[in-house]
Amino acid sequence: MKLQHRRQLLVAIVALFVIAAPLLATHSWGGYHWARTTPQFTLKLGDNLTNPDWKSHLQQTSTDWNSPQKFGPSSTPVLTAIVAGQSNKRCSLVAGTTQVCNRTYGNNGWLGLATINLASGTLHITQGSAKMNDTYFNTATYNNPNEREHVMCQEVAHTFGLDHQSTDGSSLNTCMDYFSNTGSNSTSTASTTPNTHDFDELNIIYAHLDSTTTVGSLTTPAAPNSEVTDDPNTWGNLVSQSHDGRSSTYEAFNSDGSKTLTHVYWTMEAAAACPGCDHRFHHHD
Repeated sequence: MKLQHRRQLLVAIVALFVIAAPLLATHSWGGYHWARTTPQFTLKLGDNLTNPDWKSHLQQTSTDWNSPQKFGPSSTPVLTAIVAGQSNKRCSLVAGTTQVCNRTYGNNGWLGLATINLASGTLHITQGSAKMNDTYFNTATYNNPNEREHVMCQEVAHTFGLDHQSTDGSSLNTCMDYFSNTGSNSTSTASTTPNTHDFDELNIIYAHLDSTTTVGSLTTPAAPNSEVTDDPNTWGNLVSQSHDGRSSTYEAFNSDGSKTLTHVYWTMEAAAACPGCDHRFHHHD
């Protein structure tokens, strides 16, 4: 083959990889997933919410994640079912479920908190929780239905094993980005639902079956057995943070060999104060 032809072939191959690269992008959260023995499973969402407004947002979130055909794909491996909450005001974890809670958790800088436990030595999620901080959602900045839906949709989906598609503040029209439905965007419904790529990613994450399951039965209640406290020092080590400071992930190792991971969605104010800082150690009054 002539040298010129070889160069042309090399350029074509490089161009192909450049074009294909975005298609290979992933927003799995570390490969974490619920173990299950069937292609499709139903995850219980424990409703511990204290007002009808949040309950309606949880219902919308469940409906949207259960309706992939609205967004393009025809199927999803993860279905959700809202059940009576089995937790307490601190949103203790309950085996086999995701517990969903809201409270005035204080001026600690975070809007939403998603926590998962992993079985010892595995990527298998055994329990999860999603918490909404009314200390901020009761303020004029964040108290609108679109921002509430965005955060509810995102925090619940973190417990499926999904990460963010984008953290730069732009809208990819998915609740798994960090567009902010506040200020001049408070009436915008952008980024309040999943999109096609979210369901594509779920099908990738759950493409294999497991020999056992960590998903709780819909008919068998479980008692709270683990607690993520409101003290951020109990979250463990900071292991990652987005460039703009709005997203942080913490990791803690437990005495039984399991691991707890906490995904934190900080307020705009906390992030702007020091994007590269661990926001746990700053005052948020």
